[in-house]
Amino acid sequence: MRFRFVFPMIIGIGLLLLNCEDKQTSKKNNASVVKDSVVSETIIIPKKQTDSIYPKLTDANAMEFFLKYEKEHKENKARITTDFGIIEIKLYDKTKFHRANFVYLTKRNYFDGTQFYRVVKNFVIQGGSSDDYNIAKRRQKIGRYLLPPDTKRGYTHKRGAISMPSSEIDNAYKLASPFQFFIIQRPGGAKYLDGDYTVFGEVTSGMDVVDKINSVKTDEGDWPLHNVYIRKIELID
Repeated sequence: MRFRFVFPMIIGIGLLLLNCEDKQTSKKNNASVVKDSVVSETIIIPKKQTDSIYPKLTDANAMEFFLKYEKEHKENKARITTDFGIIEIKLYDKTKFHRANFVYLTKRNYFDGTQFYRVVKNFVIQGGSSDDYNIAKRRQKIGRYLLPPDTKRGYTHKRGAISMPSSEIDNAYKLASPFQFFIIQRPGGAKYLDGDYTVFGEVTSGMDVVDKINSVKTDEGDWPLHNVYIRKIELID
């Protein structure tokens, strides 16, 4: 009788031990899956690597950055796609900081979605800005800086000249933004601007598009009544 009672107990204890062992094995397997998942997630850190490629620019580091950047990025032609057609431009190698700045902003897709926000009849169209909050956020990520004036290279504000306000102007952060540029539309040019603004390129194709943009209706502040978008700017061979 005792043997009959003890034997079932032994069998029960054995089954219990096997069941516990199975649970421990299952826990180990589950833990290894979680561990693999965690490892795979911690390896992927592209955002930090990308941020380190583009330092936030300031007046203290911008010139040193562009001095190196212009040596490594020799592109000097770009295509501006607008609501009215395509404008192709050439950037001057002699104005190296301004060329490098324009190339840099183009590669960072800054200009895409900005506007020709100022149009003065028979004078200029000015682009590179917008009242869109997302454009302001882009600027914040890139930085806050000025470019030095480079007005003694022999370039003039002829028709089709691409220019940028210089830091010689009062309220420089407002008027000398490296994010903005203007194109002279006036027949005969505007040579009286020479020496005050830095000419860093010229239109090689698409002055008819410049003329179309210059003919749009504007408000009293020279802002087009209907937004004129720069859909994208891309570098070309």
